[in-house]
Amino acid sequence: MTANLSQKVRRHSLLLVDDDPDILSLLKSQFRDEPFEVLTAADGESALNIVRAQKPDLVVLDINMPGLSGLEICRTLKADKNTREIPIIMLSARNQEIDRVLGLEFGADDYVTKPFNTQELILRIHSVLKRVYKEAGAAEGFTQGDLSVDFLKHEVTVKGQTIQLTLTEFKLLSSLLEAVGQVKTREYLLEHIWDHGEGVFSRTIDTHIQRLRTKLKEAGRYIETVRGVGYRFQE
Repeated sequence: MTANLSQKVRRHSLLLVDDDPDILSLLKSQFRDEPFEVLTAADGESALNIVRAQKPDLVVLDINMPGLSGLEICRTLKADKNTREIPIIMLSARNQEIDRVLGLEFGADDYVTKPFNTQELILRIHSVLKRVYKEAGAAEGFTQGDLSVDFLKHEVTVKGQTIQLTLTEFKLLSSLLEAVGQVKTREYLLEHIWDHGEGVFSRTIDTHIQRLRTKLKEAGRYIETVRGVGYRFQE
């Protein structure tokens, strides 16, 4: 068995900068299943103030904004010794090569063009975070019997066959693997996976566990129900 997750996966802080409130709302909603603490800013001056005050782990930065553009913000952050190490992903409706070149020359770590696929953006964020913040001792994978889990790639296989899990299902499985053999109560799972989201009840946990077991096929037997308490992943 590969090393168990002895500690909770770090929740990285992200700053989303975009003058379109609909995009900020969409991204915050889509990021709910991710281990992210999300900050937002609708203009360049606010973005600079937040970065300097709170030092987020990563900035997703729109290029085309009134006032300070994303390129100017990127150049300012990378010129400051206190913020230059914070990775930046540029986000823009423009598809001109000059924007991409300038963004990368100013120090951006990646570039995503609008309209974008949210799942692709999430993968890009994870990729940059993985590259920049390599946490010592963090478990990268888990293997038991026919089941293998790659936490960094968000990949699950059973008998070598890739299993397609939703983000919530993957987060649920990861939570159970934090401490193999120990019971996770429904209350714990509700708090750490849905953040006490309104309308989320214990039966939601039960439904997702059943779907997870079904998708894991033979490996689903490792997920044990502890009646009246919650669930655990059996050794």
